[in-house]
Amino acid sequence: MALETIIRHNNLPFPVHMLPEPDYVLPSGMRRSQFHAMGTQVSFLLPEAQFTLGAEIIRTLFEHWEQTLSRFLPDSELSQLNRLAGKPVLVSKLLFTVLSSALEAARSTNGIYDPTLLNQLMQLGYDRTFEEVPPQSAASTAAIEPGGRWRAIQLQPSLRLVHMPAGTRVEFGGIAKGMAVDAALEALRSEKIETALVNAGGDLAVSGMPPGLQQWPIEIQGKTRTWVVPFHHGALATSGIGRRHWRQGTELRHHLLDPGTGLPARTQLWSVTVAAAQCKQAEVAAKVAFLLGIKQGSAFLRQHGLAALLIMQDGSVLTVGPWPQEVNKSEVQQC
Repeated sequence: MALETIIRHNNLPFPVHMLPEPDYVLPSGMRRSQFHAMGTQVSFLLPEAQFTLGAEIIRTLFEHWEQTLSRFLPDSELSQLNRLAGKPVLVSKLLFTVLSSALEAARSTNGIYDPTLLNQLMQLGYDRTFEEVPPQSAASTAAIEPGGRWRAIQLQPSLRLVHMPAGTRVEFGGIAKGMAVDAALEALRSEKIETALVNAGGDLAVSGMPPGLQQWPIEIQGKTRTWVVPFHHGALATSGIGRRHWRQGTELRHHLLDPGTGLPARTQLWSVTVAAAQCKQAEVAAKVAFLLGIKQGSAFLRQHGLAALLIMQDGSVLTVGPWPQEVNKSEVQQC
């Protein structure tokens, strides 16, 4: 599920309002483009005067991250690491950094976020890019094991050495996209490009403010409606099952797996959108909150002081923390 940017010449009032589908109108002096990388659509907005340099920075970064971290590219460094499970492997700074962050996220969430569920995803039918996954496949007779293999991965930072137990395979998913968005904004700022928005399939972060506006109006698409959030700084990320789902035999599958079972999580949630300082943090929090479900997920978000929009399977909405409230509060519950 993607967060898409809506830029208008007039400022949107605070709080959030549900609006009809708008025209995409760029503010004066801004330019937008997009490309496909890391299994998703990457879009960005940059100042017209800095667009050529900024676009090259973003494209080059995402291409490098994809070539290093994609599980769908047989020659990627991640694919090579997965094939060498059971042996110590020297890896690049990028792969070591992302793997270290993924393992830290697993530790800090007590394994709710688990980067070692690739075997389970493949057994469930997500064994190729999602665009190539058939909407219907034969039932699988393979036994699905729970997660937790991340606990046995050993890292030696001084050498960037990784030792994964035999049979362990890593898949970073959203955390890599979130980190790439954060890295892209940092790279832009290093070249004095202070105003930008980068969105990798719903993992979105902003820097500065568009000319003539006091916020970035961000559209969030719900199950049956949309909202526009006046966003000022930081990042947003969404985890949900609105797009990535398929059938395996008679079972409906999706890509958000419960590490306790290795199977798609059963929850009343349809999506979770989280605001945080960094895209990496927002991405992990959104996924963990979705997997925990409404009650425990809301408690997790409150514990970490995060604002979020939770959309249920029936289309109803719950907000957590300082998420802006829309005018029709009768349809939005606050937690």
